Amino acid sequence: MEKLTKQLDKLIERLENSRDFREQLKRLRSVFPFSEYEYIISTLLSRKKLTFDEYLDIRNSYIDRNLYLYIFEISAPRGFGDTWAFGHLKQLVPEFERPAKKIDPKYTGEYDLILHWINKNKEHLIKIEVKASRAVDFEKAEQPLYIKALTTDSKSSFDMNFQQLKPKCCDMFIWIAVWRDQIKYWVLTSDEVLSNKYYSKGQHRGNTGEGQLHLNQDNIREFDEYLSSSTNLRQAIIEAYCRQKKIK
Repeated sequence: MEKLTKQLDKLIERLENSRDFREQLKRLRSVFPFSEYEYIISTLLSRKKLTFDEYLDIRNSYIDRNLYLYIFEISAPRGFGDTWAFGHLKQLVPEFERPAKKIDPKYTGEYDLILHWINKNKEHLIKIEVKASRAVDFEKAEQPLYIKALTTDSKSSFDMNFQQLKPKCCDMFIWIAVWRDQIKYWVLTSDEVLSNKYYSKGQHRGNTGEGQLHLNQDNIREFDEYLSSSTNLRQAIIEAYCRQKKIK
């Protein structure tokens, strides 16, 4: 939204009475779907200060920058972390299954997904814990998420806290991070999380075997080796599992 505001602010200067127009904006009442942005664009078009092709360029670039903005409008943490994240991963990898005692008799809710993998006639049950977070402006604590939402090229500070990590209870971790314009995925083994210098043990008093890890603008590039594309997620999990179990 910040980039769009700057673009429109420059375009307003094309108006002969730009100062008067800015005063009008201060008094403007907006009710969805009629907004300040709609009023500015329609005025510029009607006064032939903005061509239709320019409008399409502004519109398309805004959409490209905000493809995943709707995810920031999911207000309930479980609605985002459970409903959206698991549904999204299931779309990417249909072979994912939700664990149950019928599949794993020892299962007590300590991990999130299972991937069956057969290698050399041996079946492997890969246990996966999923954590999801959204990149928001750290300095805008009181604002709604969709206002704080960042694009990947933003210079603003952010802090994505992957909490309640239980490396002893799973084989793999999938971390999902959502920006306005992109979704990123990291695949790490439980050993790689446990030994990472940013992993903090003992998140809550008495919760042994549980910790947390913060991804922010200062350390996120250090995790690039674990990045996976959405189309290669299943293969990345298998490769990480082989790395963990030393399977060749």
